[in-house]
Amino acid sequence: MSDVVASRRAALVVAAAGFFLLAPSHAQAQWWKRAPVDFETCADAAEKATTKSEKTAALADCNAKFAGRRKAGGGYSYYDFLQDRTFDIAGPNPTPEEQKKIDESYTAYLANQRRSNEAALAAARQQREQQEQQVQQLQRVALRTEVERVPVPVERPKVQQAAGTDARSRPKGAPCAKGSFSCEWPRLSESLNDLKKLFNPTPSKPAKKG
Repeated sequence: MSDVVASRRAALVVAAAGFFLLAPSHAQAQWWKRAPVDFETCADAAEKATTKSEKTAALADCNAKFAGRRKAGGGYSYYDFLQDRTFDIAGPNPTPEEQKKIDESYTAYLANQRRSNEAALAAARQQREQQEQQVQQLQRVALRTEVERVPVPVERPKVQQAAGTDARSRPKGAPCAKGSFSCEWPRLSESLNDLKKLFNPTPSKPAKKG
């Protein structure tokens, strides 16, 4: 907690120092006739500055001296920009006890922010895992559908060996594949027989004597 409070106070110091950098160094002197009691009386006196630069420097000085702002119903409020939250305080500046409560609130604020971030990350991770599971399920369904659509292969009928078979062994009138040996062999045989008869004519038988 001490580290958190130290970093928080360092941020407040830097923010307060920024107001002084806006004004010339000669305007940081005691420009009021009577010491202001809070920011509002200080700002009223700053409005009476003669030049614009002196007015800007005076308002920056008021903001650095008084952290609280006067409430309409009485008392003061302190706005902590690190928490984006307003705290009720008794005077124009937080007392040590009030500052301690503000610092404790800031520590709790950081813890809540951390838990919120972790919960958001866990929710995002869970959503991503659910989406991945849905995608995997759809892929399995699509794969199963494709498998069901593929037809089961049917065993092809065995082709009878044509070599050495006689065309007459095939039933009469049974169809045969065009160009197959079993269908072409009868015609080839008849052609060979015709050629043999042409080159080897059969001798005519002598006429019988009466």
